[in-house]
This record gives sequence, C-alpha cells and structure tokens, in this order.
Amino acid sequence: MLIRVGHSPDPDDAFMVWALAEGAVDTRGLEFELVPADIQTLNEWAPTGRLEVTALSAAAYPAVQDTYALLPHGGSFGSGYGPIVVAREPLSRGRLQRTRIAIPGEQTTAYLVLRLYLGGEFVHDVLPFDEILDAVAEGRSAAGLLIHEGQLTFAAAGVEKCVDLGEWWLLETGLPLPLGVNTVRRDLGEETMRTVSAVLQDAIRLGLERREEALAYALRFGRELDDETVDRFVGMYVNELTSDPGEEGRQAVVELYRRAEEFGLAPGGVRVEFVG
Repeated sequence: MLIRVGHSPDPDDAFMVWALAEGAVDTRGLEFELVPADIQTLNEWAPTGRLEVTALSAAAYPAVQDTYALLPHGGSFGSGYGPIVVAREPLSRGRLQRTRIAIPGEQTTAYLVLRLYLGGEFVHDVLPFDEILDAVAEGRSAAGLLIHEGQLTFAAAGVEKCVDLGEWWLLETGLPLPLGVNTVRRDLGEETMRTVSAVLQDAIRLGLERREEALAYALRFGRELDDETVDRFVGMYVNELTSDPGEEGRQAVVELYRRAEEFGLAPGGVRVEFVG
C-alpha cells in the first residue's frame, strides 16, 4: 500500500522524514512517498483527503477531523517559545490590539494563538511568511507575526520583539504550545493507521539517534540559512515531544482546542483522538 506523506519543506519537517527518504527504517510492508509542500498548501489539500498522511497547522485540524486522525508522532511543540510579534518599537498588548499586523496565513496556528492573546479578532494583512520581517523592518507593515526561522533572525533586521506567543502560552497554561500536528487518513483503517504511526515514530527516533546524518539532509531545506541557524531551529522543534507527546503534549493539544472553542474559533469543538 502506498502512503503519501505530506510535509513542509522546512528543516524540522525534513529532519523528521530523513530516515524515510534514505530508506533507513523498516516500513513494515508499506511503501512511503514523500510529498514536500508548503504548510498552507497542505492545509488546503486536507479537506479533500488528498494525502494518506499529512502535516497540518494545528489550527487547520478542526476542519478536517472527520477525515484525519491525530498521530502521536511528528507534531511541532514550542516549549516556552513560539511565533513572535515584532515591530520597530516594543508595543504593548493594548497597542497591538489597535495595530494592523501582518500574518502568515489565516489557517496558521500562530494566527489562532495571537487571537487568543489579543482577546479576539484584530486588523491584519496576509503576507508570505518569509516577507513579513522585511515588511516590518522597511516600514511597510506596522507589526508582523513571525514563524519559522524569523523567530531566530529578527534581531539582525533591527526590529523589536513585542511578545513571544510560546512564552505567553507557557506562563498562561504551564504547557508547551502545539503549533503543527501530524495526521493520518481515517479510511485507512485502524490497523494500517497504527502501522503508519509506528513507522513514523521509528523514523523520528532514528533521526534523533543519527542526528548528524538527519541534519545534513535537513540542511537541503534551509532556505539559504547558515548551518548553525538550521541546527538551532531543528533543535527547537524536533524534540522528545515530537517523538512522543506523552500526557503533557496531549494535554497541550486539548487545551489549545478548548480555548479556541471558548473563543468561538473552533465551531463544534474538536475530538482529540490520537492513533494508538
């Protein structure tokens, strides 16, 4: 059986699938095909069930929960760090509520969490994630919501951090912030879903064990970042919670969706059902 695995072309996701790409893991009789695509594209494909396995923004999952189940392996958590809001000068929460903010997409978890932080909707513009930092630094946007490597490189652009949403979330809940989830299509059946889950966990664990090899593969997806920045970025988002979220990680996912539902941002609620 062919299992197409959608993952973002980012160093952390590439690190997670290195063992599959190199044929270094036992696939238990399944055939895996990697499908790299930006996360917005993966979010857009999910409602049609295009891929058997796909990474998604955590915020995009509620809309496809009838089609996909959550996998306990391959999620992205920020433990005390996460997307950040930047401006040319530090802005308080109150000022941010009155400021037009550039965001990387309305299906991103970063946008969801910023709405939770600000207490509801706010005026925003949607820009490609890799254009937001320059837009703020050059004065074309008053403030911007940064994801991916922008969280590490913003200071060099001469802008100021207003809030780290992962830090805020940790202080608010005592939990890591779930940003991305990994999912499997429900129509594969329970047995196949469990097998897929086991293979993916093996792949992530092997990458962590053979980090230098997996990191060399991840560097191909580094968007011209230097090796040190890629290493730091992978270290932030491929960790023990990626391999197995445990009770803490599962509780964090439940809490994110509980708060989103409370704010009316996840209509109908979310069934947090992990495979296995």
